[in-house]
Amino acid sequence: MKINVFGKMLEIIRKENRWKTFYIGMDGKKRLASDIVIPPDLTEEELIDYLDDLCHEWATPDNKEIKVMDL
Repeated sequence: MKINVFGKMLEIIRKENRWKTFYIGMDGKKRLASDIVIPPDLTEEELIDYLDDLCHEWATPDNKEIKVMDL
């Protein structure tokens, strides 16, 4: 799924019972987001709250929400 986290685009996938997180650049290229570690037992429904807790310092007056772009 692609998620806009306070203005930063992430792609999060579940593979082999683990979450993998990637930053998506303006050109569409992806790179591993090794600084964002999601616990393997976290459900898809819990991701938004987890990302809000983990990345809240990214929030600005213009980017104050987390939005799922697609599932």
